[in-house]
Amino acid sequence: MFKSVLVANRGEIACRVFRTAKRMGIRTIAVYSEADANALHVREADEAVLIGPAAARESYLDGAKVLAAAKATGAEAIHPGYGFLSENADFAEAVAAAGLIWIGPDPSSIRAMGLKDAAKELMIQAGVPVTPGYQGADQSEETLTAEAARIGYPVLIKAVAGGGGKGMKRVDDPADFAAGLASAKREGAAAFGDDRVLIERYITRPRHIEVQVFGDKHGEVVHLYERDCSLQRRHQKVIEEAPAPGMSEAVRAAVTGAAIKAARAVNYVGAGTIEFIADASDGLKADGVWFMEMNTRLQVEHPVTESVTGVDLVEWQFRVAAGERIPLKQDQIQLNGWAMEARLYAEDPANGFLPSIGKLEHFVMPDGIRVDTGVEQGGEVSQFYDPMIAKLIVHEDTREAAAARLAEAAGEVEVWPVKANAGFLKRCLEHPRFVAGDVDTGFIAAEEGALSGQADRPSLAAAVAGLLASHARWAGHSSGQPSPWSSNGDGLFGFRLNASGAACAVVSINGEQSAARLKPRDAYGFDVSIRNDDFVVEVHPGSSLRDIRSRIDVDGRDSQVRFRNADTPELVFRNGEAFKIGWFRASGQGATVIADGSLLAPMPGKIVATPAKVGDVVAKGQPVVVLEAMKMEHALTAPFDGVVESVTALVGDQVVDGFELARIKGEA
Repeated sequence: MFKSVLVANRGEIACRVFRTAKRMGIRTIAVYSEADANALHVREADEAVLIGPAAARESYLDGAKVLAAAKATGAEAIHPGYGFLSENADFAEAVAAAGLIWIGPDPSSIRAMGLKDAAKELMIQAGVPVTPGYQGADQSEETLTAEAARIGYPVLIKAVAGGGGKGMKRVDDPADFAAGLASAKREGAAAFGDDRVLIERYITRPRHIEVQVFGDKHGEVVHLYERDCSLQRRHQKVIEEAPAPGMSEAVRAAVTGAAIKAARAVNYVGAGTIEFIADASDGLKADGVWFMEMNTRLQVEHPVTESVTGVDLVEWQFRVAAGERIPLKQDQIQLNGWAMEARLYAEDPANGFLPSIGKLEHFVMPDGIRVDTGVEQGGEVSQFYDPMIAKLIVHEDTREAAAARLAEAAGEVEVWPVKANAGFLKRCLEHPRFVAGDVDTGFIAAEEGALSGQADRPSLAAAVAGLLASHARWAGHSSGQPSPWSSNGDGLFGFRLNASGAACAVVSINGEQSAARLKPRDAYGFDVSIRNDDFVVEVHPGSSLRDIRSRIDVDGRDSQVRFRNADTPELVFRNGEAFKIGWFRASGQGATVIADGSLLAPMPGKIVATPAKVGDVVAKGQPVVVLEAMKMEHALTAPFDGVVESVTALVGDQVVDGFELARIKGEA
């Protein structure tokens, strides 16, 4: 066994490989770009080498720099992780030529499976079923158009060197074929330097099923069963599981048998994945599963296979690369329970899933499950690399238990201020169709309404009520009961004998700010109005808002809400969603005004005058309330012509910023 390994990658996969290497007593070496100087994988390695600027093409994709780092540190082997140089046959050859051990398949295997058209022809020769289509050399528009008609619409145009959904276009109508072809060619040329395409019959209810294979240098090839990766968004995997739901032993035998044939056809060595597309329109059938492509590397979703088989695939990679045999025979590899993985991305589901970048000021992952990550609190999510920040992996006895545990874990994620998709993941995992195993690659698109962030509006109400309750300091009294009469902030916020007692706050969610109106019902209950929705919210009497968790009912449904004080405003987390809740602040000397005419205090201070009374007709700019703060008086004026509907501030009151002082009703 070699004594040192350099990981030619970054982030989560680098940390993952280091974990196994350290357990095996192998010295670890990291490479990093200038953007990753303070990254977790750099600190976790025994040694680290700077290889270039932030741009991947000038650092992680520069094979010469990686090899120079290996030589400088005395590395004996190179593990490429996934992405970057992992499926680059030229780099694999350069590693071997430098006298180093390449932890991956032979370059000839990478080349054989690297182009989709050539791979399909090879699979046909090996007797592996492939999706009906065209992968010929004639790339003229006339030939491709004719082949599409022969195959029958809808068809899928795919870049031969593609991956990750790039250069892939579905065409339903012959009239749209030319435009789809041109787009696929442009994307293929831009992403892979190759504009050639192939055409396949489009499966209307496709499922993405893949088989983990492993080969060694002694001619042995085994499979480690299948994974289902059907839950995708725009061809990007979101949730993966093993085994595949609805998989009979007959279909499993057919699929794994085909995978073994595919791996043997290229004399495969190391970890690889044979990807299949299945027609799910009438359940899984042995004659309804076809070869799609092979990934000649470790996959992002490999932890679910590790969970159900008890195998450390990275350790197997090390041993096979060192010339050892595969540690287990096929009949010794057994399935145990059910595993699921969710990809936690730094992205904003409420804003078209745009990537989110910045510093992770708050980053808390769930306890009790496997979490593979390459970031930590205080770290950065960079614009230069993939936005995946962690993988959440669970292993349970049944699929139902795995889905429930992973949904719970997604709901425990706390990320701020970077946006994350944890709430979206939780909604996917709890959707009745997913729980029933009724999934295909179009699931997310079909259920977009139910999966969107707007579907969880009760979280807003719970978060806003939580802020109000936290200012009431439920746990601040020895009796455990709040006092509505206290003037030091311990009582009900905004309580007045002769006024509404309502307060207003701003909820910031996914970049949006909304006015929220709160009014106490009793010692523990509140009426909450937000985004044109009304809720009844109750904080359970035994809850302590100074603790991490509190029980809060929203319209009679129990919730777990977690609070994180970040001075002011405060962070509230529920169901994987993050809320930054604070009182309105305003620049200058005017009050903040909500669209309904509420005047909010721009800063803490004392009320010294109320020139306008309820029922007064006021003109825009006329003083309504006068606030003294920072040794100066600030006149808060009417935002428009109207009538004073309420004045909740009394002379002598001490108010906090954001407190509703008055409300003006516009003239009819």
